[in-house]
Amino acid sequence: MSNAVNGNETKHADPNVYGVIGICGVVSNLIARMLMDHDYHVIGTDMHAKEECDYLYTLNDYKLPLYLADHPESFFKDSTCIITPPSSMDTSDLFKKIKNYGLNVLTVEDCLEIFKPEKPVICITGTNGKTTTTTLLKHICRHVGLEPTEHGFRNLQGNIDYIPPLQARLTGDVAVLETGTFGKTGDLKIMVERCEPGCGVVTNINPDHLDEDHDFMSYASIKGEFIEYFKNKLLIVNSDDPTIFGLIDSDKDNVLTFGVDSSSAGIGYKTCWCGRDIMINETITGSGVYSCECGITRPEPDYLAKEIDESNGKYTLKTPEGEVDVKMQLIGLHNVYNSIGAIVAAREFFKIPINEILTAIKSFKGVPGRIEHLYDHNGMDVVLDYGHNPAGIETVLRELKKVYNKITVVITVSSESGESGDVEILEKALKNGDFIVPASFASRKAAEKQEKYISTGKIIFTDVYPVKFKKGTLGANSDQVLEGLKKGLECKTEALVCLGEAAFKYKENILKLRDSKI
Repeated sequence: MSNAVNGNETKHADPNVYGVIGICGVVSNLIARMLMDHDYHVIGTDMHAKEECDYLYTLNDYKLPLYLADHPESFFKDSTCIITPPSSMDTSDLFKKIKNYGLNVLTVEDCLEIFKPEKPVICITGTNGKTTTTTLLKHICRHVGLEPTEHGFRNLQGNIDYIPPLQARLTGDVAVLETGTFGKTGDLKIMVERCEPGCGVVTNINPDHLDEDHDFMSYASIKGEFIEYFKNKLLIVNSDDPTIFGLIDSDKDNVLTFGVDSSSAGIGYKTCWCGRDIMINETITGSGVYSCECGITRPEPDYLAKEIDESNGKYTLKTPEGEVDVKMQLIGLHNVYNSIGAIVAAREFFKIPINEILTAIKSFKGVPGRIEHLYDHNGMDVVLDYGHNPAGIETVLRELKKVYNKITVVITVSSESGESGDVEILEKALKNGDFIVPASFASRKAAEKQEKYISTGKIIFTDVYPVKFKKGTLGANSDQVLEGLKKGLECKTEALVCLGEAAFKYKENILKLRDSKI
């Protein structure tokens, strides 16, 4: 027996009634909302019961009949066209049922072809910084009355697969889309083509999502698919990253660059496209001033940050229209990069006046989970950061060390690159942190091999050995996060940073631990 919720059953067939199957899933949910945003009549069905549908709250403002826990006969009788989820097989019993009713079928790809974004669309990609850049650019748009589209799913980043393309087709004045990759050749190319953007932003390209079948340059080539799409469109890139600039044709006149004029944080190396290891006077990990024998050399950026006060979020920005002073609530050189990318996109693509952009930046408080200060514990600042790859973690720790003399690092990560990634993350933490607490099973296994740091007390283990746990980069469960935090709070440092997706996921548990007066 089916259950109808959020509306009454349709009484008769209508030539414009779209029946969406799998309404509890992310893709079908987005398709239903996209159709209703275009004033089409929609009904939905799913074999899951109401209590099993995690995203029904996104449909609260829509009045559509939903048939849950079954695909009833009335659903097919009242539909003139059926939209199936991408996982459906055309040989299934469901398709046989649709065929028996003589209904037209639309796939997700059909919907993307029929319904266009009909608004300015910008895609933002990169290994690090894309979430902050995307969120800041949306904030700037809202400041001037431009409402960005939102996929609306809580606790879902939504930067892969069909989510960004469908998000672009929801109601809104502009679409500012974070676009990620599974690290597979072709996936980013297909996604960007589906989004149909007029502008792209690349924040950086650093090692991430690597496994035994992929090296860094093959991963970088996937980002090159993104850049290739914009060969005749506006492209905004971080010119301080030699990997990005090696993908840019020197004769392109539709490319705008941004960078920083800052003292070097040290010497780093990256593999150049010519195969040599290129030396970088690094500002942040993987970016800075570089020059390779093959001719790849850091150009003078079109937008250049200088006179940077990282700890107070201030800098002077040289633009094609002159110099302006930027003041933000964010700290750290990585956020200088993020903010410039957003400024260039707002000014050059959305044509927002620079004074409005600067005013909006002043009120931006950042993205939850990105160097987020949670509370003070006996004079120790407890900080949370979502960082889960070696380059991102190194950048975060470098920035924190500019603010704090001594920091404790709690690692909740399980690297997507496997054991080699876990080891590299630990090495970055040991290089930049003063005390390291490996809270996840993966980080604990990597740390057990570091006898020198164990004997000197730099690595501190939790009292309870963490059980093996892994889901993507989610490397620790709630108990493991809290055990790591408790052990870290015993250290005598000015700050404790809890790193990883697990730390972000269980933020509320961390706050409850504070309130329990540990």
